[in-house]
Amino acid sequence: MNLFKTFPECIRKNIPIDVQSEESMQGYFAPRTISYESPIGSIGIVAADQDNISHLFFIHNFPFNRSPHPQDQYPVLTRVQKILDQYFAGKPFSDSQLPVHVDCGTHFQNKVWDTIRRIPHGEVRSYKWIAEQIGKPKAVRAVGSAVGANAISIFIPCHRVIRSDGALGGYGGGIERKRQLLTLEGCEKVK
Repeated sequence: MNLFKTFPECIRKNIPIDVQSEESMQGYFAPRTISYESPIGSIGIVAADQDNISHLFFIHNFPFNRSPHPQDQYPVLTRVQKILDQYFAGKPFSDSQLPVHVDCGTHFQNKVWDTIRRIPHGEVRSYKWIAEQIGKPKAVRAVGSAVGANAISIFIPCHRVIRSDGALGGYGGGIERKRQLLTLEGCEKVK
């Protein structure tokens, strides 16, 4: 079994590794990847380097490090765990404190993700609003695709993006998790 295939497609295509080699995959992930057990499911976290993460996503059957103590060579993993602990305790995080390194998206995707990061805790915006903010008001479907390609869930809060009619729309972690995250943040516009 190729453990790499347990990762969502949007994550697999952006990780710099020869996925044909199980040994190189284990060597890449073992020291830099942990599973965080949140109140709403397991979250995989991948360190880009010692100071930043490159991926944060909900996953079942996490194939790598399950230790509650992150690897010493990637201290960012401990930092991210603390931020998530606070977040799931109901405390908002500030965008400036997030150790996030995104280098896997297109120019368009990065504009969408930057816009999503500006959506305040406990609030939602529509795909249409994002399209308008980036100067592409007719690109609502493309915005939806970019939102779906987000590799850093929660920190690039794509759960705060909903349809214009107020419906939740999609979410890589599942609609129920999207609802739970919005409820946790005190969002009153959850349908």
